[in-house]
Amino acid sequence: MGKIIDGKALSQIVKDEVKAEVQELETRYGRKPCLAVIIVGENPASQVYVRNKVKAAAYTGMESRLVELPADTSEEALLQQITALNNDPLTDGILVQLPLPPHIDEEKVIDTISHGKDVDGFHPLNVAGLWQGKDCIVPCTPAGIMRMLDSIGIELKGKKAVVVGRSNIVGKPVAKLLLDRNATVTIAHSRTQDLGEVCRSADVLVVAVGKARLVKGDMIKPGAVVIDVGMNRDEEGKLCGDVDFASAEPVSSWITPVPGGVGPMTIAMLMKNTIACFLSHQKDY
Repeated sequence: MGKIIDGKALSQIVKDEVKAEVQELETRYGRKPCLAVIIVGENPASQVYVRNKVKAAAYTGMESRLVELPADTSEEALLQQITALNNDPLTDGILVQLPLPPHIDEEKVIDTISHGKDVDGFHPLNVAGLWQGKDCIVPCTPAGIMRMLDSIGIELKGKKAVVVGRSNIVGKPVAKLLLDRNATVTIAHSRTQDLGEVCRSADVLVVAVGKARLVKGDMIKPGAVVIDVGMNRDEEGKLCGDVDFASAEPVSSWITPVPGGVGPMTIAMLMKNTIACFLSHQKDY
């Protein structure tokens, strides 16, 4: 029977760490870190995510600025807003909530955010830094996954890790972080032949594809650690992951639930990244 990796409880620990750091930084530098969050339009899911991010920032004691723009905001106007925040010395981190309306080029928006204020870790210079093993901002969800693995004390060196999903936001960066810990990593995806066989080779299985209950218990190696990044609605409208929890939990040694697993950790690591951006702007860092 798999033990639960409680992302909600662990995220609380991380936010409490950040809260203590914020107090220390205010004493040391005379101001608190500041996170700016931009949302364009009224996507209901995006509004929930943004509210949770602003709420987490408030809990840690850091400053936050919420910039709400209408859905018909032009790409140029959004880029001007980002540039203004780039040039504001009192703004340490900038996050533009995705997805954006279809008339706005997401890649152009990400490229415009200063890489030193890119709390999502999506800027090309941060992506390059990750793959080159340089100091950089690591995307929040992959960073949260690594913190979860650390929390259960697993030694990743020599372990076989399978990442199902190859997105730039989760799949590719978490594969690199696992490689950095000396795991042997396989990336599986929609074109992978016999996905079940590939998954069954994993000591650590990370699933991030956005397909409800894609991975069943018979696709999991007994005793494997299972990290479910998925956030889906099933046919009954219930929230569920990419892993079929009911059949996977008895087979795994550790498993993350949905909800209450990776999701809360993503927001907690966003707070950590804001601290990192703040420190990178200090002259004596």
